[in-house]
Amino acid sequence: MSSYSKKILKKLAESPAVPVYEITTSPLLNPPLRKGGENQSRYAVTRALKNLMGAGYAELHNSDNQKFVKLTTRGKQKLHVLDLEGDTSLVPQTWDGFWRIILLDLPENRKSERESLRYLLKKAGFVCLKNSAWISPYPYEYLFTNIKKDLGLTTELMIIVTQFIDEETKKVLFESFGK
Repeated sequence: MSSYSKKILKKLAESPAVPVYEITTSPLLNPPLRKGGENQSRYAVTRALKNLMGAGYAELHNSDNQKFVKLTTRGKQKLHVLDLEGDTSLVPQTWDGFWRIILLDLPENRKSERESLRYLLKKAGFVCLKNSAWISPYPYEYLFTNIKKDLGLTTELMIIVTQFIDEETKKVLFESFGK
């Protein structure tokens, strides 16, 4: 995914809908370094926006006098993945003494959502314990709380944070996480 696409997704996440002109004329871009660079940059932003809409990450809405772009649920999921993959991740990779356990139980008719969530869990460093139980020592519970809210999940995704795990299990988990 291009850097323009990532910047556009982040811009779209800031409000419910953003006018198209605000994206295409925004200082999302670095100042052009050479003559004619502004047109090339504007083209790149317009192309990135079109690609995001084509991939289902954003959708266009027309009002009487202007066009707006809105982030889709799929776009929110993509933004979460980008946050996990980015070098600027704000989540420390050190253990704070608490275990995060996520219980995931989505029915077969929501298989694509289930697979997406499993992918995110793996990217966040979670290890699958038993079927739909995942565990991690890293503090990603807030990210998954937001994902839960974005997808409208209630009992299908449960998040448990605890420091109490029996010693034998703790030993096995430390080996899994290389601690």
